Amino acid sequence: MIHYSGYIFDLDGTIYLGDELIPGAKETIAFLQEHNKKILFLTNKTIDSRVKYVDKLNKLGIRVELDNLLNPAQVTIHYLKVQHPDAKVYVIGEDILKQEMLEHGIVFAQSPTETDVVVVSWDRNFHYDHLDFAYQSIKNGAIAIATHPDRTCPMPEGDVPDCGGMIGAIEGTTGQKIEMIMGKPSTLTVQTALSILGLTADECLMVGDRLETDMKMGIDAGMGTGLVLTGITSRAEANASDIEPTYLLDSVYDILKLSVVYDTAE
Repeated sequence: MIHYSGYIFDLDGTIYLGDELIPGAKETIAFLQEHNKKILFLTNKTIDSRVKYVDKLNKLGIRVELDNLLNPAQVTIHYLKVQHPDAKVYVIGEDILKQEMLEHGIVFAQSPTETDVVVVSWDRNFHYDHLDFAYQSIKNGAIAIATHPDRTCPMPEGDVPDCGGMIGAIEGTTGQKIEMIMGKPSTLTVQTALSILGLTADECLMVGDRLETDMKMGIDAGMGTGLVLTGITSRAEANASDIEPTYLLDSVYDILKLSVVYDTAE
């Protein structure tokens, strides 16, 4: 697996669980950096800033910079500024996402009648008023987009509901599908990731713990794919799925171990 030029890693369930590194993750990233590989960490979570993710990785002993981190907030802001530059936006999401949008000039709507775009993200304080505002906005002609489709997020104590719950509530009440997903497995995220790395899809390995996002995105884009079994997906689920990754890995540490074997065989 050392023959790829770029490595794109999911975070939760792939590099760490909560505040604990997956065993071997630190050593694997260091090994790839020593071999001058380009690395991008790609998360679908929107409840923390990119700066906080970088700080967390550095504290865990993984040496990264801001340019090594991509999240749906970046993709969503870019999409809004290009496709809906004058839109007034209603955001279902946590304060960190809203603050980042405001800092990039996104204008927030004050009422459903003036809302052009509803942005749906993970909000751990999601409640009826959010749902009603979104419902009334969409009924009045607003479009709805979502930062990511994840139904759950892996945590050390077990997975918890994610953005999929907010999407389900809005689709269930409006009877309409979300028009665009920004995060994995969206092609918008693929395009942004490859642009950051300066590589083509076939030069990259996508590594993550989810079949329906990480693996699907990588396969659809033409990347190599590595499914790790340290997060959401079990071996039984992987074997039963129609989505077939290039590699099935016990953990991210297999990248280092199998690469060392490869080098020795050479």
